[in-house]
Amino acid sequence: MLSIITRMCFSSEQIGNKEVCCGAGCDGCVQGEGSMEEASLDRLCVLYHSENYLVVNKHWDIRIDSKFWAEERTVQKQLKHHFPDLADPATYYGFRFCHQLDFSTSGALCVALNKAAAGRAYHFFKNRLVTKAYLALVRGSVPEEKLMIDFAIGKNSTEGKTHMMCVEETEGCENPKPSQTELNVLEYGVYDGDPVTKVLLQPRTGRTHQLRVHCSAIGHPIVGDYTYSLGSDNSPYRMMLHAYMLQIPLEHEPLQVTAPDPFLPTTDPKWSPQTVLLTVDCVVEGILERSRAKQTESPKHNVCERRSSPEETEESRVQCQQWLSEWSLD
Repeated sequence: MLSIITRMCFSSEQIGNKEVCCGAGCDGCVQGEGSMEEASLDRLCVLYHSENYLVVNKHWDIRIDSKFWAEERTVQKQLKHHFPDLADPATYYGFRFCHQLDFSTSGALCVALNKAAAGRAYHFFKNRLVTKAYLALVRGSVPEEKLMIDFAIGKNSTEGKTHMMCVEETEGCENPKPSQTELNVLEYGVYDGDPVTKVLLQPRTGRTHQLRVHCSAIGHPIVGDYTYSLGSDNSPYRMMLHAYMLQIPLEHEPLQVTAPDPFLPTTDPKWSPQTVLLTVDCVVEGILERSRAKQTESPKHNVCERRSSPEETEESRVQCQQWLSEWSLD
């Protein structure tokens, strides 16, 4: 049975003085994570919760975790605040995050609640069997309604830019790796008087800052991306990138979760859509159809172990060891 929570409204649960919003379509999730208010420790939007997994709608401008314990607002601390009994003292941060979202990115974030669940999820991420889709507002009018962005991405070694990634053939770009992002145009409009395009992005690979780098590389950087605009795009209240949909085809608990669209004129009146080409649901359904077809190509039983994959890189092996050292199965 498919485990899916999408656009369903549940009442908020009051836990002492803490508010946990349960459900993707409730006002708390839409107004909290989609509003212009800053993140708070007390407010957490839960999209899905089972014995094995918890999916939250991460707020923009908040880290998932931090080695600096003085940092008061992180997703890890939100979870510990609301779900202290779920924290595992055997792990460094108390919770096993299945994947990463940038500090400035909002949206669906999956947390494994035990070592076995973490191990199962890891295999699906490692073997590229997870499907993700992101909403974004990008600068300018993207002329192609659909395109595949195919630029290898590497580490930027240029002085003053070592915290950034770059595309191949950029000066100072080290060890670029193949990277692909599918872009679908949803709407054309204006943001604060300037032309922008609302797009749905599907990463086919998982490089650091991939969506931000790819959008910048085609001349349509993400609205509010301070880093990849070199500090010039600093007027929006946030970076307009949101993890909209997450699908993990786990054998016994397949997950498909959506986090409500925060890029609406009712949330931010500076955004004014003018021409609608496609609805997000229409594009997502096409992505999921391809995903289902891909899954049927392999036997359902132990699909992650049986699926063939390219030889692991050193980076992958290091990451694997890091995961397994903390999440090894009993």
